[in-house]
Amino acid sequence: MSTTIIDIGTLITRHPGIHGGCPIIAGTDVTVRRIAIWYKQGLRAEEIAARIGHLSIAQVYAALTYYHINREEIDNDIAEEQAEADRIESLHRASRQS
Repeated sequence: MSTTIIDIGTLITRHPGIHGGCPIIAGTDVTVRRIAIWYKQGLRAEEIAARIGHLSIAQVYAALTYYHINREEIDNDIAEEQAEADRIESLHRASRQS
């Protein structure tokens, strides 16, 4: 039986052209932020992998590991994304009222 050894440091990457350089699961466009949000909502790693069928459980755990090691960065990224969504929603509501 042959086993392939994977350096876990290769599972998370960044590309300036994908999600503004946010950390992503290598070979995908799935952000660590997305995995962290679902995790914070109470989903288990297996449930997250089931929702994104092309991810392995190892990839989800790599994203969660990155999140836990870099919690401040990812939580700030989540907060900034939410603030921008709130700003856009506020503008949208204001334009409907005019």
